Amino acid sequence: MKNRTLSAKKLKDVNLWKQQLGTVPDELWDNVGMETLILADNALTTISPKIGRLKNMRTLDLGHNQLSALPESIGELKNLQDFLYLHDNALHSLPSSFKKLLSLRYLNISENQFEKLPLEICQLSELLELRATDNQLRSLPSCIGKLTKLRELHLRNNRLKTLPDCIEELPNLKQLDLRGNPLVNLPVSMAKMSLDKLDLRWTPTLNLPKWTAALERRGCLIYK
Repeated sequence: MKNRTLSAKKLKDVNLWKQQLGTVPDELWDNVGMETLILADNALTTISPKIGRLKNMRTLDLGHNQLSALPESIGELKNLQDFLYLHDNALHSLPSSFKKLLSLRYLNISENQFEKLPLEICQLSELLELRATDNQLRSLPSCIGKLTKLRELHLRNNRLKTLPDCIEELPNLKQLDLRGNPLVNLPVSMAKMSLDKLDLRWTPTLNLPKWTAALERRGCLIYK
């Protein structure tokens, strides 16, 4: 694997998916011209702070590993704009520097151990799609209303009982997945939203609000 990594030092796209690495070869961080790096499914427990050297990174896949934390230097990846996959790890928080990823458009933090949605995510003003399924989220922060470009929000299988009123401040949100949450109510403000799809399946604790009929009349497909 070392030879393969070294031979890829000048490649823009490096795919080391499912290579049983255990640890990332140190020389990989010298490939400062990389734009895509896939390290998924390698039983990684840590990521070196040297990742901050990859200033040209556009897509980073760290999914399906055993990461419990990310280095502060991840905030140096300011060109990271296409995709960031962090799903299926053991994360319960994000470094404060995460809020510097201001160009990021797709973020997947599903299948981790988040009890709260990290406030750093609220600063990612270019975010179009956020996936936070299969965590332990009990509530959403009011600052989520800052994600005004968000089109898709996936919150399946968390512990949400309701949503904040500021959810209506997401004017571009088209898909909202709330499946498998112990919902007891939803804010009336949602009736004003321009959703195309609202998924409320597997929420037996929720009595469908009457205002959902207004969403359906405007063309929203509601899964019940």
